[in-house]
Amino acid sequence: MRIMIQKLLTIEILTAVVINYAYIQADANFTLTYPNPRRDENVSDIYPKNTVVKDPYRWMEALDSEETRKLIEEENAFTKSYLVKSPFRAELEARFKELYNYPRYSQFFWKGKHYFSFQNTGLQDQNVLFIHDSPNSEGKVFFDPNTLSQDGTIALESQNSAFSEDGLIFAYMLSANGSDWKTVQFKHVEQGDIYKDKLEKVKLSTLSWMHNNKGVFYSAYLDQKNKSEGSKTDINKNHKLYYHVIGTEQSKDVMVAEFPNHPDYWIQGWVSYCGKYLVVSANTGSDNNLIYIADLEKIDYEIKGKLELTPIFTETGAKYNYITNDGRNFIFKTNKDADNFKLISLDIGNPDPKTWKDLVPENKTDVLFGAVPAFDKYIVLCYIQNVKNILQLHDIKTGTLIKKFDLDIGTVYGSSFFNDRKSPIIIFRFNSFLTPGIIYRCDLSKPPFELEVFRENKLKNFDRQKYTTEQIFYKSKDGTEVPMYLTYKKSLQKNGNNPTLLYGYGGFSGGISPFFSINTIAFISNFEGIFAVANIRGGGEYGEKWHRAGKLDKKQNSFDDFQAAAEYLIAENYTKTQSLIIYGASNGGLLMGACLNQRPDLFGAIISEVGVYDMLRFDKFTIGYNWITEYGSPSNEKDFEYIFKYSPLHNVRIPNDTNKQYPATMLLTSDHDDRVVPSHSLKFISTLRYEAKTHPNQKNPFIIRIEANAGHGGGVSIEKAIARLVDQNCFIIMNTGIKFHIQ
Repeated sequence: MRIMIQKLLTIEILTAVVINYAYIQADANFTLTYPNPRRDENVSDIYPKNTVVKDPYRWMEALDSEETRKLIEEENAFTKSYLVKSPFRAELEARFKELYNYPRYSQFFWKGKHYFSFQNTGLQDQNVLFIHDSPNSEGKVFFDPNTLSQDGTIALESQNSAFSEDGLIFAYMLSANGSDWKTVQFKHVEQGDIYKDKLEKVKLSTLSWMHNNKGVFYSAYLDQKNKSEGSKTDINKNHKLYYHVIGTEQSKDVMVAEFPNHPDYWIQGWVSYCGKYLVVSANTGSDNNLIYIADLEKIDYEIKGKLELTPIFTETGAKYNYITNDGRNFIFKTNKDADNFKLISLDIGNPDPKTWKDLVPENKTDVLFGAVPAFDKYIVLCYIQNVKNILQLHDIKTGTLIKKFDLDIGTVYGSSFFNDRKSPIIIFRFNSFLTPGIIYRCDLSKPPFELEVFRENKLKNFDRQKYTTEQIFYKSKDGTEVPMYLTYKKSLQKNGNNPTLLYGYGGFSGGISPFFSINTIAFISNFEGIFAVANIRGGGEYGEKWHRAGKLDKKQNSFDDFQAAAEYLIAENYTKTQSLIIYGASNGGLLMGACLNQRPDLFGAIISEVGVYDMLRFDKFTIGYNWITEYGSPSNEKDFEYIFKYSPLHNVRIPNDTNKQYPATMLLTSDHDDRVVPSHSLKFISTLRYEAKTHPNQKNPFIIRIEANAGHGGGVSIEKAIARLVDQNCFIIMNTGIKFHIQ
């Protein structure tokens, strides 16, 4: 469910033109002749306690139907006609192009004889993979996803692509139009040839090579009857793990693991560090998994059929992540009896819990986020400490703390942390609200193990020293203290008039630590505003205890926390209601929908992206059933009672008071989002407008933007990202009266 990070940059010119857009609202709210979709009042479902719930827009769930496609065209035409009335659209577009246009580099990594890095000259739609002879060499293009489509809508899934152990074959995973469905292909590193092998219907998969370099393990729904592409919303069942031998057709692939008695499970596999074992994870929900291990050495690494799986962790209710192993001694990260996670070691020949050893015990205040083995004798741990990352070096045998690394307030991205367990070199990327990326390097063969800056991504014409980030704590409705980050210009005055963009997520244990975003920089500079992140319950900022306090029947705590953040910002004279914009995506979109219904008086405008709004049917599409462990089941009597109370689609209550109305609301979705399907947004916007018909006091607009050839947020092209941000900020300008500064 987690989504998107954007990037930014600012211009500094001595003179500034200030435009007040307060006058635009009256003109921009030209006759709001919304599309008028058909309602079918005969469609309904019966839920627990014989509760009949109508669903008049059920037909919108058929995304490929002519009627739905026509509606999408009408909605986009209306939105375009509305937003085009905003002055300075061209200036906004130029501004965002300028912000994005800076060279970006990833950390380098290596496999076999070669080094690799991802680079972007600035406005390339997708990052390009370079190959190097050494970390300091200029390198040359090895794989450029921008050549795969004219509009930049085919993305390389860099985190899940993988090189063979000898570094000679690159298995790369591609996503088209942002879909969660992937294809996998193979390229020879030195010869440059693309193999004929092509793996389809891949989803929720990693890629892991056999150490003999002959084949790769992957996960897929090969039994899926319909075409595997993002506009299909059929529920996905019977996920299986397969083995593919290089140079053969996919039809020859061997199914190595399945759980036919549990069709909801989704399965992933990793070859162990030593190459002798396959670690199989059966995920039983969004926050639970089981672990099994197959002995590959025992079958002489010949995969001919289903593997014999030895159960290691078979009780639901906890997470287990494989870290590394020495022979039969395995290290896992787990929250079993440890809300803040810990590292355990065990002999897989005797996995009885009584034999487990706490290698690094749970820290009662800091949350263990990641663990990476290094130089064969160390393990680097990344913790979340008061919603920022800290790094520590431990002994891999004893767990003893050796060193604490000095980092600023920010985030070490797990996917960017790279090392080879035998190498002394570790390298990772660090981001903050004001820092687009510092690449750190450390040589563990040279005490005292100091971090050195290998490379830094720098924005053009932006002096981050003029801005600051502070962390405050505020009280929620029940008295719980909640942290919030505020980023703004140091010269900002607390006069109650500052434009403020408040972001929240609060779900799936997804802690929101400081991240870099182009929109943040534009907002704090051009709008001279405040970017606020409320670390509400439901996330993982303080471990599973914080997560549990905002899930299932405690979900209302997330909404209360977010609303309390808005109240705090107003009470403490940072901003006022009219200048307060809230934003959330995915589970954060659910947050937006609930807050829209519960506290319409609190916000000036709402931007909600790819949100989960129909809480009675979220489990009916693609992999939505995996979220039952987070939200509960609508068909369960106890769960239905609390879900129905906050479900955004079913709680639209526009005030009858002629002096009150819902704030201006903009929904965003994509036609190939096969995670949170577009019908959530189509049904919600239609319901908002239908209810508004009987409330003449509702003058603020409800609009929806439906991106073509895009998905839930991953792999979006730079061009599409810029277009989306321009539209979002035009909407904000037109409906809040805040000042826009052209510098």
